[in-house]
Order: sequence, then C-alpha cells, then structure tokens
Amino acid sequence: MKHQDKITQMTLTEKCALLTGKDVWHTREIERLGLRSITLADGPSGLRKQAAAGDHLGLNESVPSTCMPSPSTMANSWDEAVVQSVGAGIGTEAKAEDVQVLLGPGLNVKRNPLCGRNFEYYSEDPYLSGKLAAAFIRGVQENPVSACAKHFAVNSQETLRMHSDSVLDERTLREIYLTGFEIVVKEGKPGAVMTSYNKVNGTYANENTHLLDDILRGEWEFDGAVVTDWGGSNDVVEGARAGMSLEMPAAGDDSACRLIEAVQSGELAESIVDERVDELLSLIVETETQAQAKEPKDNHKIAQAAAEASIVLLKNMDHILPLSRDSHVAVIGDFALKPRYQGAGSSLVNPKKIENIADIVKHYLPNAMDCAAGYLRSGEDSEKLTAQAEEMAKSAQQVILCLGLPESYEAEGMERKHMRLPENQVKLLKQLAQINDNIIVVLSAGCSVEMPWLPSCKALVYAGLGGQAGASAVLRTICGDSCPSGKLAETFPQKWSDVPSSAYYPAQEATAEYREGIYVGYRAFETADTPVLFPFGFGLSYTQFAYSNLEIEAECVSFDIKNTGDCDGAEIAQLYVSLPQAEVFRPKMELKGFAKVQLAAGESKRVSIPFDDKTFRYFNVKTNRFEIEKGIYSIQIGASIRDIRLTGDIAIDGTNAVNPYEGVDVDCYQKCSVANVSDASFRMLLGHDIPRQHWDRSLPLTSNDTVSQMFYAKNPLARGLCKMLKRMVDKSLAKGKPDLNILFIYSMPFRGMGKMMNGMVSMKMVDDILLMVNGHGFRGLGRLVRDFFRRPKLAQQTAKNAAK
Repeated sequence: MKHQDKITQMTLTEKCALLTGKDVWHTREIERLGLRSITLADGPSGLRKQAAAGDHLGLNESVPSTCMPSPSTMANSWDEAVVQSVGAGIGTEAKAEDVQVLLGPGLNVKRNPLCGRNFEYYSEDPYLSGKLAAAFIRGVQENPVSACAKHFAVNSQETLRMHSDSVLDERTLREIYLTGFEIVVKEGKPGAVMTSYNKVNGTYANENTHLLDDILRGEWEFDGAVVTDWGGSNDVVEGARAGMSLEMPAAGDDSACRLIEAVQSGELAESIVDERVDELLSLIVETETQAQAKEPKDNHKIAQAAAEASIVLLKNMDHILPLSRDSHVAVIGDFALKPRYQGAGSSLVNPKKIENIADIVKHYLPNAMDCAAGYLRSGEDSEKLTAQAEEMAKSAQQVILCLGLPESYEAEGMERKHMRLPENQVKLLKQLAQINDNIIVVLSAGCSVEMPWLPSCKALVYAGLGGQAGASAVLRTICGDSCPSGKLAETFPQKWSDVPSSAYYPAQEATAEYREGIYVGYRAFETADTPVLFPFGFGLSYTQFAYSNLEIEAECVSFDIKNTGDCDGAEIAQLYVSLPQAEVFRPKMELKGFAKVQLAAGESKRVSIPFDDKTFRYFNVKTNRFEIEKGIYSIQIGASIRDIRLTGDIAIDGTNAVNPYEGVDVDCYQKCSVANVSDASFRMLLGHDIPRQHWDRSLPLTSNDTVSQMFYAKNPLARGLCKMLKRMVDKSLAKGKPDLNILFIYSMPFRGMGKMMNGMVSMKMVDDILLMVNGHGFRGLGRLVRDFFRRPKLAQQTAKNAAK
C-alpha cells in the first residue's frame, strides 16, 4: 500500500468514517493526521460548485463558471487536442475554486437516442468515446485536480436508473460498454472512477466484484479511488468488499457505523478497509501535492474554439453557405433570442456570460434584420409570432431559422418521448419555406432528431449544445470565417423505430434487457444495411479533400490527404476495420482509429493511423478474454462510414481460439436481425436463463424497490401518496419544465432515503417505513419513532469501543 504509514496511525473508527462522505460535496478530514477534507463537484460541461446548500440535481445555484460545449457536441470535433484544452480550462477553474475532484467525464454509450442524458455522453462508439474522454481527463489533470470517469457501467437509460438491472452478455459488456472505460483508465489515468446506479447482471455496479475487482482493478490495474454516484450505494459493506473507496453523499454516521460493526463481527476483513482507505488517500494526497495550477486561461475563447470545431454542416444545397457579409438576412427563432446551450440536471452550469445570435448577428452580417421569435418554446401555436416571421421572410434574401429541442426534452432522470422537434417549429419552417426558399436551419440539440422536414431547408447547421460561446461559433461558420470541420459522433436514423434497441427501450420495470447485443448505433445500421438520415462520421465542408496512396503495414496504415478546394479546412479521416469471412459474428465495420488533419488550400499531408491492441480483437466468452480471429481483414479509410475513399487488406494470424458460438443457435445475431430477439435466442446469447423482467406485485416492497412502485403497496395511504407524486410529475412535464426533484424522489429506491438525507433517516428507519408501506402501519410507525432516536452516531460507537 502507498500510505501504510498513515493507515497504521488511524483508528478503526477513523478509517471507516473516511470511506463515507462528510456532506453532499466533501469528504471527512482527520485533523490530527493532517488529512484535509476534499471537495468534489460536477463538471462534464463546466464546473458546477454549489455556492450555498448542496444538492445533487443542480436545483440550487452554483458559482459562475465557463459553460463549455456539451460532451455530445465536443465529440463531433473528433479532436483530442480540442477536448483536452476544454478539460484543462475546466480544471483551472476547479483549482481556483478549491475543488479537488471534478465529476466527469461521462462516457456511457449512446445506446438509444431517447436517453435524456445523451447530451452528457460522447458517442455511440466506445472507441471514439474513450479516446476523447481520455483527452478530457489529461486536460483536467494538468492541474492539481482529479477527474472522475463515470458512470461505470452499462448505464444507458434514465428511467428507473437507481433500480434497473442491466441484463447483457459478457461479449457485449466488454466490447461495447467497457471498452471506452478501458481506454480512459489506461490512457487518461483518472484519479477516480464513479460507479453507476444500476445493477449489472443482477448485482449493483457499486458491489459488482466482476466490474470493480476482476476488470477495473485486476485487468486494467486501476489503483485510484472508486466513488459511488450520489445515493448509488446499496450496501456499504458489500461496496467496500467489491472495491468502493468512497460512499457519497453523507449518510450521517449510519454507513460508517455499519462498516465498524462489520469489521468487529468478522463480516468484513479490516485489511479490505485498509485497501479502500489507501485508494482514497491517494486521491486526497495527489490533488494536494501536484504542481501548482497554471495561470488562468481565457476559457471563453476555449469554449468558442471547441464549439467551432464541433459544428457539423449537414446540408448545403447550391452552396448557399457561407453567406456574403452584405447578405440581407432574417434571423428567426426563439433559440436565437434565448439560446439552448446546455443540458439539464447535475451538469447544469451557471455561465459567466452567454452569447445569443440575436445580439451579435450584426457584427457578422451588418444588414441582418432584427430577430423575431417565430414560435413559442412551450410548443403552442402563435398566429402573431408566425405572422411576424412570415413578414420578415418575405423581404429577406436568406432566413437563418434557429430550431431545436426545448430544455424539457433532454434532462437527467428522464427520457425523451420521441425523436421529433416540437410541431410548432416544424410548422413554421414549412410555412417560411413557401415564402423564401433560402432557409438555413441552425439546429440545437444534444442528440439525434428525426427530420421529415429536411427538404424544407436549403442548409442545415448542427450546432449541438454549444456552450456559452456557441452563438459566435455558429455565425463565424455561417459567414465563412470558420470552415466547418465537425462530423457526427452518432448516426442520425430516419426514424426511431429503425434503432434496434427501440423494441426494448426504455425498460419500465425490474430489468433492462440489452437484447440487441453488440449491434449498437452504426454497428447495427451498417451490418443490416439500414437506410439512415445521416451516417456515422458524416459532415460537409466548404472545401474538398482527396485521399490517395494507401499503404498498410504491420503496425499502421498510411495515406495522403490533399485539400483540393479553395479555402483552408480540416478533414477527419476515419479508419474502419472489417472481416468479411468471419466465423464469429461481428459488425460489418468498426471504427478503430481517426485523425483530424488541418490543411491549407492546395496542401497535402501524409497521415498515419496506428493499429493498437483493439484493432482486430473480439471478446471470446469461452476463453473469457479478448481474442483475434485469423483472416484477411479489410482496412478502410473514409470521410464517413458510408464514404470510404481507400481500401486494402491485411492478413492477420489470430490467436486460434475456439469459436465461442460453435453449436449455439445465435442465427439472429449472425444476420443482425435484432429488432425483436426471441427469448430463446437471448437466452442462448446470455448463456443462462433470462432474469424476471417484471415486478412481482405479490411480494412486499423492499429497500431496493422504488417509491413509484407504491402503486401496488398494501397500505392505501402509500398508494395515495404514489398517485399524488405521479400527478405532480405529469403536471411538471406538461408545463415543459420537469421538476427534477419530484422526479428523482418518485424514481428513487427506498434505500435512497437512508443514503441521501445526511443521517436524518437511518437504514433501520427505511425498514420501518417499508413495514408501514407493506401494510403494518402502526407497528412500523412505532419502530420509526424509536429508531429515529437510536440513529447511529460515531461518537457513541467510539465510546462503546473504548469501553470494551
């Protein structure tokens, strides 16, 4: 252990207390040993350090900080240097605010477009996610601040996220949902990893020895701290046994006392507690002893550069863009007046400044007309606003129409209901297109949307959620000051039903079944040859690029790229690998490398993309390790996954492992026919029986059941309370402003009361509440009052130990 000298000086009480939080955002201190309390704060899109009372959902205001583009937007840059600069900027602000741990990046795989938290994640592809998240971590940790990669693992839906059991086969787990974390741990070297709320194959992620001990600490040799998501601890003893170093937030003294009792009874070895303390001490000590933070950066410029690099030009008919500076344009859309620049929930940043297109458009287009709202953000029709917009469109040469998903569509703790834009926005677009055929749509969203309206616009600029400087980035691109270079980090399907997981998403009760297996995102669309709106890796430019002179060697692939257009630009070259004659089923193509290349007009560069340990591998469920199948692999270099420019072959010997599916009927996976996988086929893929999917309403509710399940509780008062909470949730959603606090309570397991209320409710009191809910009202109430006055206190525990 690294800190044996300090650990030997600690009492058992001190060690156990250190593994549990002090309050919402701080660890405990041990003054006599000089161990300080450290501060943790949210931060995937910018620092969110709360100024007053702490809460996990961002309901209380935080200190002003720079709002960077969302991770889903930055991913469209495919630029590790850009993402690293963003991480460094956020890390500098964290250091200035005395924050030691930044809770980010989030790199869960975008399994389905409806996930309400997709804006906080990078991509549907784990390789791209891992590379960009590792760059973010390196940037953050240029400062004496630790990043915390999250949410480990298989956390791809918000519905019942604290209760749901993610059921999937080991190969899908390893190839899709863990590969990004593997890259992050090995290349980014974060000081901490955060476990997810959900179960993974029957065991809570925070207690999952396979995830934490076998893989994270064993195979990947991670030696940092493992932190629970806030309220994500189920059993603190089992968490410590599996590899958890810190339970957050504070559960009063309940968890610490539980750990002490477990050690004293022999249930938990003290040596395990010592290991967990050692891991946490590394986090505490290393964020104190690293080099001093660098000089403050101009983070607004960093935010603008990142937003600019991440803009994706999806359509540009008749080369309408870039616009001439003397263009007489109409700017229409409520998003131009009040930008949608970030997601909602625990990542919510209190920005230092906010740009909007309406205020600055004349700096770029002096002849622009005054901005008109055009539509109501609430989704309701407004004849007055429509008429104003139509009048402007009549006299304009071009119309810049700002559309997008309202804040209520994308938020932590909930899913999107569909992939469509609000109908009033679409209706306005179609009406304006009848008046002016030069419509340029600027789209703000954290994830893909359906676009039956696409023919109504001549150009489409995908701005994503561009952060506080997104308006400048959009206008510089529209005017040609910046040549668009972003490419999609996710596929845009034609419709939601084309997504393979749509048949299983979101799971509504006990389990979330990942029946589609490895066929996520482009892996499904390409293998099944499904038409899409925009393919993975797609993005237009104001210039053109030619690829030539492919050379494949044992260690890398090299080729030339030339800018054949008349303006400077950047191209993102993508390496895809396939094995056409594979025996083991696999996707048609997989991303295995990329390079973003800056080129002046007429310039040519030689580009080399190395092969690595992930280039040819697949996970073999029989040998329980990654293997390489022997064969002739196709090496493909493309401008997108459906725009392959160069191809070649390479012979790979392989590891000669047995075919893990020999004699197993996985025909639907061989054919990528996974939209409606049968129970028999999914059972074959899993290698065991499928867990019960639905709640057993005949059983009493337990601490791991949710408040929302009280609709079938035996106590009529509990059922009434459940109905009341549901009405409150529905009412807030109908208003377009989801009450995240009520939504969190409604979806929370009962144990959350004992983990999220800073000791006001002990875990014994949770059992008493459940006794009441399950029909024993008076007995439960009596015990609840008794146990309220018997809540565990460390001071009492210490005195008891001294008496022994």
